[in-house]
Amino acid sequence: MEQRLQKILSNYGIASRRKAEQMILERRVRVNGNTASLGDVADDEEDVIEVDGVRLKKQPERVVLMLNKPRGYVCTLSDEKGRKNVSELVSGCGARVYPVGRLDLNSEGLLLLTNDGELANRLTRPQKEVDKVYLVWLSRYIPGCEASIASPIEIDGRTTRPAKVETLRAEDETALLRITIHEGRNRQVRKMFESVGCIVKRLKRTKEAGLNLGHLPLGRWRKLSESEVNMLKKIGTGKKSSKENSESIYGKDAAEKHKRNSKPKSRTGAKKKPHYSGNGIQRSKNNSTKKSGNRHH
Repeated sequence: MEQRLQKILSNYGIASRRKAEQMILERRVRVNGNTASLGDVADDEEDVIEVDGVRLKKQPERVVLMLNKPRGYVCTLSDEKGRKNVSELVSGCGARVYPVGRLDLNSEGLLLLTNDGELANRLTRPQKEVDKVYLVWLSRYIPGCEASIASPIEIDGRTTRPAKVETLRAEDETALLRITIHEGRNRQVRKMFESVGCIVKRLKRTKEAGLNLGHLPLGRWRKLSESEVNMLKKIGTGKKSSKENSESIYGKDAAEKHKRNSKPKSRTGAKKKPHYSGNGIQRSKNNSTKKSGNRHH
């Protein structure tokens, strides 16, 4: 089936659509020996497509992972400063995957990785307004800061979109808050709190695009289920999967009850443990991290 070249390159995980368009403009893409132009279409099963002189291989199986990123890892596949990167934690997944968005060096929590360029592009487009939820531990808390942070704030010359801020615990000058944003700018959450005089001690992403980190151990990863991937593919289309709908339709408590009642009962009553992969990270008392053995739960 013929498709636009930039879509084919994105589907193959070569680059996002926007970057693929730039590659075509730079005359780096050829189809059947001819230099491609922006707007050209091709059939990846019939045509010979080359990027920088290298022919596209058969489209790999799509892989989408959820990683519980520890602090101290950068979300790039290489780092000029020689710092640890998240690719080291998912090296056993059997595919070359790329981070979807990023978490800064000193942040932790839910990070998606995939070899599906089209899906990554969908999730990182600002206009898609993908919800991201963070827990924020403050070592300096300014009472009443929640309203200011929830309102649009100018950061680095650009105004943020409204956010949702909840105070979970506040004691003296420290506090634990939960914030939901719809953007993914560099160090955005930290800068939002710093703009009102707060100091962020720890930052953890717990939810993104309807997916919860859950009990995924630190430094471990798991592949998303087919239903979870389908839910991500529906983002921005106005459609919802049954999984995404469950909590919004039934409410959180009722959704859990509906989920339990809809599951077939086990004859033995034993619960199936989730399967996690990768090297775990143990957190010490001073909040530093270290690798643990390769375990499966």
